[in-house]
Amino acid sequence: MESELGEAVVRGLHRYVKLVIEELRLSGNAYYAQLDPTAGAYIALDRRLPGHPGCDVALVWNERTGWALALETDSREDLVVVDRLGAEILPSPRVVATFTRDAYAGEPMGDEGDCPLPACDDLAERLAMYASAALPA
Repeated sequence: MESELGEAVVRGLHRYVKLVIEELRLSGNAYYAQLDPTAGAYIALDRRLPGHPGCDVALVWNERTGWALALETDSREDLVVVDRLGAEILPSPRVVATFTRDAYAGEPMGDEGDCPLPACDDLAERLAMYASAALPA
């Protein structure tokens, strides 16, 4: 997804990520969102996952595989995905927060694969909708 899609898409992606952060009741701004070369987001989480006490955890999203929980094992290594939401490319912030809380509660981990979800042909439009203040969280 190229950034030429418009300012509304950029604002929408940032608002969508901030709504996920609000649903998780996280403090601070330890996140980033991007559109180039593909749409993606990263949210640093402030707790470690059960069974992984030595690793920081991040919630990551991209336009191909959706949301996932990943471990940061070493700054020189790629993130290691340990659980993937897999519901759809752009689930509601509440669904993302529930997925994350379940993982912290020790619910069984789901898919760790990097399988793409079906393409979301209206992703730009759906992201742009999040730029509107009237859109419910």
